[in-house]
Amino acid sequence: MPEQTVRIPEKIQQLLGFDFGTRRIGMACGQRLTCGTRELKPVSARDGVPDWDQLGRIIAEWQPDAFVVGLPLHMDGSDSDMSRRARKFAGRLEGRFHKPAYLQDERLSSFEAKGMVLEQQGHTDFGEHSVDGLAACLILESWMNAHPSGGGDPHESA
Repeated sequence: MPEQTVRIPEKIQQLLGFDFGTRRIGMACGQRLTCGTRELKPVSARDGVPDWDQLGRIIAEWQPDAFVVGLPLHMDGSDSDMSRRARKFAGRLEGRFHKPAYLQDERLSSFEAKGMVLEQQGHTDFGEHSVDGLAACLILESWMNAHPSGGGDPHESA
């Protein structure tokens, strides 16, 4: 399917990024003007269903203009079960909060985040020290680097 280009409005500046997971959903906030990101506390999930009340409070606090959801594709670019679930999560974010949800290819973001934590902090206890927020930061940074001045379909990964 040919990629359709839709200009991303310049008014989209404040972003929330998500690293979708079945037990936890990593989160980060980002500012498009500065390309800066910051980890937020992960949101609890049960089999991929987030605590919508908790998520709603975070969204009310940060007031993002849009969401960026990591899309965990297979290495060959094909959909995985998790990428289908992430797409569904993005659609639900749009439906519940009436803001656009953009998808960003996140292949290897969690792997990269674990490598960064190991290098900086020297531990591998990723259950105790979640990398979900750092992975969400990497997803947001990738999206902002791919869309510095707009462009892209909100439902296709960059």
